Amino acid sequence: MFAGKTWWLVGASEGLGRAIAAKMDAEGARLVLSARSADKLDDLANELSDATALPLDVTDPDSIQQAVAHIGQIDGVLYCAGAYDPMPAQDWDPEKVELICDVNFMGAMRVVGRVIPQMVERNSGHIALIGSLAGHTGLPGATGYGASKAAVMHMAENLQADLHKTPIKVQVINPGFIETRLTAKNDFNMPMIQTPQEAADACMRALRSGRFSTSFPAPFSWVFTIGKHLPRRLFLKLMGS
Repeated sequence: MFAGKTWWLVGASEGLGRAIAAKMDAEGARLVLSARSADKLDDLANELSDATALPLDVTDPDSIQQAVAHIGQIDGVLYCAGAYDPMPAQDWDPEKVELICDVNFMGAMRVVGRVIPQMVERNSGHIALIGSLAGHTGLPGATGYGASKAAVMHMAENLQADLHKTPIKVQVINPGFIETRLTAKNDFNMPMIQTPQEAADACMRALRSGRFSTSFPAPFSWVFTIGKHLPRRLFLKLMGS
């Protein structure tokens, strides 16, 4: 499903995006790699067999529009650009929260909004969005991040509702904790934390599947998929323990 296909990976410079790029490359995909860091993208593109670095800023609509015009037709887009700072409401930092939401959610909106017309026109394509277990229900210390990921997950549901009768495939993938520069900011226990390579393997399995939504790792993900249906007091008590 990847061999000979052109995939645009947004958020590919490090962490999960970088690991997914390596795995798609191993399966014969042609890759366009985007993020803000030109140096990291160039290094990654040089490591892969068929990849092009295309730096951009997902908070800048003009930057995205120029990238889309440069790329031309693609078969799939995966949005995994992310920003995060652990932050309870008591320590709300407006600028940080707004940047988190801008990168995680509005960036996804900007990218998808500029590639979906070509997919609709030719009636084919694959849109994959990286959500988070934190998007399933409100968590302590996740101001901005949880809401932005919930918005991405809801956006994917809207896309699927409109496109499920077409050949255009929409998926949302919701990982748990992954060892990255973002989770390095956490000072709490992170159950079942995965390496980027482990998480990328799970993402690749999800992309190959016919499932719309995939959450992992199990059984940790069950706490969130089931927890959103529990009474809030009970769920928060479980989180506290």
